[in-house]
Amino acid sequence: MNNLYNPDVLTCLANLSNDEVFTPPEIANQMLDLLPAEIWQDSNATFLDPACKSGVFLREIAKRLIVGLADEFPDLQQRIDHIFHKQLYGIAITELTSLLARRSVYCAKYANSPYAITHFNDISGNIRFKRLKHNWYNGKCAFCGASQSEYERGDDLESHAYEWIHTLTPEDIFGMKFDVIISNPPYQLSFGIKGTNSANAKSIYNEFIENTIKLNPRYLCMITPSRWMTKTAQGIPEKWIDEMLHCNKFKIIHDFENASDCFPGVEIKGGVNYFLWQRKYSGKCQYYFHSLQGQVLERFDYLDAKTAGIVVRDPSVYSIIEKIESI
Repeated sequence: MNNLYNPDVLTCLANLSNDEVFTPPEIANQMLDLLPAEIWQDSNATFLDPACKSGVFLREIAKRLIVGLADEFPDLQQRIDHIFHKQLYGIAITELTSLLARRSVYCAKYANSPYAITHFNDISGNIRFKRLKHNWYNGKCAFCGASQSEYERGDDLESHAYEWIHTLTPEDIFGMKFDVIISNPPYQLSFGIKGTNSANAKSIYNEFIENTIKLNPRYLCMITPSRWMTKTAQGIPEKWIDEMLHCNKFKIIHDFENASDCFPGVEIKGGVNYFLWQRKYSGKCQYYFHSLQGQVLERFDYLDAKTAGIVVRDPSVYSIIEKIESI
């Protein structure tokens, strides 16, 4: 029996699309490892995933808190109730993923189900989904830039008007601040031509980052394409990238040249990265570059220390830059 293959069900899910990729549990846990260990013993710490798909982040956070708060809440059910009602929150990107996320977090797709491991008085609990419409202006959404001809749909199709980036006041969604905001947001909206790397697609993960920073959490942790670092992402303003590079709040970045190292079977040109942004940090970044050859190259420096306006992702290039500078 010990040799039987019994995988975590969340590792077996097919991705919604190349733009909306499920996070494997092992990657979710690597991201959670970036947070300080003492946070798992803080019963007042609050966590939000503003782009829930499988619910993996909230589920793995719950596992850690259940262990970390055992001394403060010796009764297991009391501990579970406190964690799920007062510490964990999520915003699903579709109605389907709201059901999936609740199923993996509460063990029931409706939070008021008798089968849920903790009881809420409504079906959503703390994992909500609100179907929104885009705000059209001159043929595009004023919030996300989606094309009206592509995304003005009937009620039987998803609008992809994600709640987190279709508001000027994200703090009003739950009416509270959060200590940790962690997510794998949707990466882009395509405008009529399929394919992750289409020139007719607009990146939107930067808008998830921007609205998250507006809430000023203690910690922000996300996994996104890496193209923003080199200013090759479609539709991301250079001004926004410059602000990110110069804020010096990125404490740790793991940058993968091959996206399949994080998302098996998924091709995302330019690779992906996950990072820890810390509100009270200002300094150099601990940067890990995971190369195509499987090497992990490490440096500790400011993000754009060697160039004007972009990140030198591969530290092995540093020596070439230094030789050029010395001429």
